[in-house]
Amino acid sequence: MVQYAVYKCNLGFRGLTASTPTTQSGALHPDPARYRPGDQTADQTGANPGRRSRAWWDWSVLGIALLLSLPVLVVVGFVFVPAGDVWRHLADTVLPDYVTNSLLLMLGVAGGTLVGGVGTAWLVSMCRFPGRGLFEWALLLPMAMPAYIIAYTYTGMLDYAGPLQTTLRDLTGWGYGDYWFPEIRSLPGAAVMLSLVLYPYVYLLSRAAFLSQSLCVLDVSRTLGNGPWRTFFAVALPLARPAIVAGLSLALMETLADYGTVQYFGVSTFTTGIFRTWFGLGNAAAAAQLSALLLGFVFALILLERWSRRDARYHHTSQRESSIRRLSLTGWRAALAFGFCLLPLLFGFLLPATQLGWWSLTVARTSFDAAFLTLALNSLALAAGAALVALLLALVLGYGRRLSPSRRVGAAVRIAGMGYAVPGTVIAVGVLIPFAWIDNSVDTWMRASFGLSTGLLLSGTLVALVFAYLVRFLAVSLQTVESGLGKIRPSMDEAGRSMGLSPGQVLRRIHVPMLRGSLLTALLLVFVDVLKELPATLILRPFNFNTLAVRAYELAADERLADSGPAALSIVAAGLLPVILLSRSITRSRHVQSA
Repeated sequence: MVQYAVYKCNLGFRGLTASTPTTQSGALHPDPARYRPGDQTADQTGANPGRRSRAWWDWSVLGIALLLSLPVLVVVGFVFVPAGDVWRHLADTVLPDYVTNSLLLMLGVAGGTLVGGVGTAWLVSMCRFPGRGLFEWALLLPMAMPAYIIAYTYTGMLDYAGPLQTTLRDLTGWGYGDYWFPEIRSLPGAAVMLSLVLYPYVYLLSRAAFLSQSLCVLDVSRTLGNGPWRTFFAVALPLARPAIVAGLSLALMETLADYGTVQYFGVSTFTTGIFRTWFGLGNAAAAAQLSALLLGFVFALILLERWSRRDARYHHTSQRESSIRRLSLTGWRAALAFGFCLLPLLFGFLLPATQLGWWSLTVARTSFDAAFLTLALNSLALAAGAALVALLLALVLGYGRRLSPSRRVGAAVRIAGMGYAVPGTVIAVGVLIPFAWIDNSVDTWMRASFGLSTGLLLSGTLVALVFAYLVRFLAVSLQTVESGLGKIRPSMDEAGRSMGLSPGQVLRRIHVPMLRGSLLTALLLVFVDVLKELPATLILRPFNFNTLAVRAYELAADERLADSGPAALSIVAAGLLPVILLSRSITRSRHVQSA
């Protein structure tokens, strides 16, 4: 989700870099809405090779969008397939628990992320206190900690046999049942774990909104006699509402998509129910229908986020954002602000990262062996392959949209990128059902025609797994590529076409060299997201093929928490890379505003 947060954050800055179509002389193009790079080029016979090339790009965009939308269409289509007694059994027994627990979990995460995200964003944006500059970027570090890993870590620290309760019993002489201690493996515990790693989404977008608010509006509020906190609640908070709701929607979608945390804590939600129905009951139709119901929750969140904005408009009345006068905090107020910002960073990253490091040191001699090297190579190769394919598809989609910015192409690109809002469990079910049908159909035909069995050609192979990654994470690469393409002036396309280059040659010779930074960023973001993905990998991975994420999950499920440390720490270390990129992106965007 790091990259989608970047996308939301950059919406407010895109107008600073978007280029208006111009002619080669630099004048505005007479009809920007109908502008197409290369339309003016034709050969001597009057034919227009540019149009033929653009038609190829259009069909490529439409084909990619249709292919990537297949899993979601399959899941939605299974709503109308009878699931028999299994669905009635689910509806009568566990479905109410799935709905209730999912809603309660979302409610708990909403409260935690709002308090932690909005509060810290306001303090570092509008106040001056010791450590503020450090917290500006450090508060993003919990984004590098996957929820299922922080759940394992805190279980090891807070369980009955953990160091905290063991020390408490040693100091007091208490035994089992002599004292009360909060149960970490519970629904409230899952809500706390998810809040600790998801609050940065709200923090990120809230801080961007606070920094971009008009200084004059805040000054007017203070001239009317409102103090800093009254100004915050009466003016700044309502103005930042769209950004806050957007960040909250991202956090809640991640909550619905989580599997590792709720499964380890024994909380029955839609994701755990899909696994049980698929693997326990062996009913694909019922699992797909549960996935469709979960998909309905996700789309409801998207509609809620859009409804929260409805016809509201928030315009700037001043260009003085760079001269914001921060409120200086001293004494106990400065200490309180420092402590409030330190708590989510301490519990969301520093403590669990320290525990993972200690576990890794204690098992280093037995864990860092050939088997661990194989896991690392599997993970790196899989993530690198998926990232490269996603980057190529993103280039085709982004450049195709640049060539033909029509509604049809634009809609196809949006459809191709919608998989990021869909939980990995739902995508895995949507991929496995059609792939298994194709495998069975081909195998049946080969047996009848040639007496040969083809076995599993798609399902149960890396092809299905990589395809699921593409559906899930293409939006990551696509947004980054489109952002980079938006900074290239259309006159560059005109210059290339005037030299006789085809659209593909323009992309290869002109755009790709200019997009090196954006392409590297897109590649890295998808690489890290694939490395952390758990539910889709669990369902679709081939037999005897493990990754770091799966290994950490398996060891933690076997209560071998210390042994899971090296794999978990490797994932967290890789997750720091996009956080660093995100911090630099925010800093650059802020400098652009201040210029």
